[in-house]
Amino acid sequence: MPTPARGLLLLLALVLAHALCALGGKNYYDVLQVPKGASEEQIKRAYRKLALKYHPDKNQGNEEANMKFAEINNGGLRELRMKKCDISYEVLSDDEKRKIYDRYGEEGLKQHAAGGGRGQGMNIQDIFSSFFGGGPREEEEEAIPKGDDVVVELDATLEDLYMGGTLKIWREKNVIKSAPGKRRCNCKNEVYHKQIAPGMFQQMTELVMLVCEECPNVKFVREGFFLTVDIEKGMQDGQEVMFYEDGEPKIDGEAGDLKFRIRTAPHDRFKREGNDLHMTVTIKLLEALVGFEKAIQHLDGHPVEIGSKGITKPKEIRKFKGEGMPLHLNTKKGDLYVTYEVLFPKSLTEDQKTKIKAALS
Repeated sequence: MPTPARGLLLLLALVLAHALCALGGKNYYDVLQVPKGASEEQIKRAYRKLALKYHPDKNQGNEEANMKFAEINNGGLRELRMKKCDISYEVLSDDEKRKIYDRYGEEGLKQHAAGGGRGQGMNIQDIFSSFFGGGPREEEEEAIPKGDDVVVELDATLEDLYMGGTLKIWREKNVIKSAPGKRRCNCKNEVYHKQIAPGMFQQMTELVMLVCEECPNVKFVREGFFLTVDIEKGMQDGQEVMFYEDGEPKIDGEAGDLKFRIRTAPHDRFKREGNDLHMTVTIKLLEALVGFEKAIQHLDGHPVEIGSKGITKPKEIRKFKGEGMPLHLNTKKGDLYVTYEVLFPKSLTEDQKTKIKAALS
């Protein structure tokens, strides 16, 4: 158990660090120049773009560009460290850490790391409570109401799922706007902190009974705009691209999320099964008997040799290793399975029959 004096010193250090971070630090999203709802691929592209732009090799003698590169590099590659205002790409590319950061900020990340990654971290109110008694809060903070999530089935081409791509999607949704007239507020519990001495705070809770008698009125207005949806290599059916707080809005609450759910669109030559591709190739009877040379064009345009020097039976299936779909966030690929159909002639002349009998007897 820490002594009161030691606890007070620790608290003062924590408050000072928190204040310095709030005044001098930059938001993780701002440094990488991405919106809060950016996908993982958008964050990766933004980092690569900024790193190339401000790389020292391209800005020799430009001190400002070199400092910018160092700032971006701190945020893009190094692991999260317990130091003031560290910009970390690791945070934005890790779903769990990103959720903690969005909700609790850097202090929540530090508590998350100190606790071995358990739970959702602590906010500053939890830390004050731990020093000034009361233990865990007796009541959970009032849950913020949230609007409905919107799920959109998105048909992605095999080409985009093989190579990666972007889609422009027109999105219409309700937006909260000011309206004439007034509306009544909701009563709610308000938690705040009262300073009782330099560096010492006391948590207070009171029931707010209509902060004002009436509030400015609002209304829903339908607005439309384009969204850029990134399709990542190897994404599977059912995977979702998330746009946080871009779902249905909620008055006096948070908007829901917009989710684009991936669905593989039918293709005229290939069929996808997991990470493998399947296709059917038709060859002539002569080719099936004596062999043939043939290449097919893959989804990205590169040729795949599928010929044979031996006999090919009807319905025979051959596997071409590593010619399937890329695995999501992986360098490996699935396999390509080719089913051969043999095209038989509709009829033979007597002379052809004689020659075939002689050749095969």
